[in-house]
Amino acid sequence: MFRRIEESDRALYYRYVDAFYHSDAVESPVPVENYRVTFDEMMRSETYLRGYIFEDGGEPCGFVLLSRTFSQEAGGMSVTIEEIYVEPAYQNRGLATAFFRFLAAQREPMRLRIEVEDDNIGARRLYERMGFRLLPYRQMVIDRQRQNNSDSELRDC
Repeated sequence: MFRRIEESDRALYYRYVDAFYHSDAVESPVPVENYRVTFDEMMRSETYLRGYIFEDGGEPCGFVLLSRTFSQEAGGMSVTIEEIYVEPAYQNRGLATAFFRFLAAQREPMRLRIEVEDDNIGARRLYERMGFRLLPYRQMVIDRQRQNNSDSELRDC
């Protein structure tokens, strides 16, 4: 149902990432250059990133991207499901559920995290069925790529 991403999957990965970033699952697209940087890092090492291709009947049909960090709060490794995408024709076949079960069966991580848009009700229901819960705090972020518009605000801090 899924396998690790390999170098030969580059074009397929780019296609799926582009579909993901042009879907309702995200706030806005990211620069295409980010696809290359991410894929190159996955091929260089699995220290920070791991990627998997979903397959159904031997046919590729989506991907998942995981990032890894150490969390003192969780008491060990934390894995964030950065992106998960299944082609519409292959949705509701249990691919994501099988992947979540695979992750849960591993010795690590101590914590799994995932982001979801408020209006993505179907995804939220799936994640809740898999045991995810809403965190009681908000995350804040500074994105260096989007910082150009607010450089003066940051300097004033």
